[in-house]
Amino acid sequence: MKGKIVTTKDAKGARRKSWARRFAGGGGRDMRTTFGWILAAVTVLTLTGASSPQSAEKSDTGSAKEKLIGAWRLAWEDEQGTDGKMKHIVDHKGTIVYTRDGHMSVQIMLPSTDAPRDVDNPVKYDQGGYEAYYGSYEVNEQAHTVTHHVQGSLVRALVGKDLTRVYRFSDGLLILKSSRPDEHWTIAWERY
Repeated sequence: MKGKIVTTKDAKGARRKSWARRFAGGGGRDMRTTFGWILAAVTVLTLTGASSPQSAEKSDTGSAKEKLIGAWRLAWEDEQGTDGKMKHIVDHKGTIVYTRDGHMSVQIMLPSTDAPRDVDNPVKYDQGGYEAYYGSYEVNEQAHTVTHHVQGSLVRALVGKDLTRVYRFSDGLLILKSSRPDEHWTIAWERY
């Protein structure tokens, strides 16, 4: 009966019995072929990222909020020094995360806590060479801004504040800068 469909009053039951007989009754070649196709399909889906929820997040299509969602690492910063000149900084470490349900968090670490921070900034965001805050966020696509509503921060004076950032996407980077005219800095983030 190997490889044949048995016909009884219950056609569905007979097909199941025949399917089981095909695999259990020495139809090893059929099972290896089926297993091979399944393995190939899983491999292709894994390598292309089609099964990953983050693959949609990395796309350049969709709303600005959809583009923001995910985890980003600090690529570089430009800050205005006390001498008025812009400084391009690449040795700071950091991460910013935007969640689909409207929450965010950011952390930035300077390479040394001993070195004085030579920046002309009216708002103090860091303490001891470390910046960290979290909260919710809102996106205004017409103004190209994302506003961070700070709920908790290493610098307690920021708690309860709304920090509005101008955003743009360029060459796979998320670029943020302050919307305040008295702050002169830009931070670029790249996806993990």
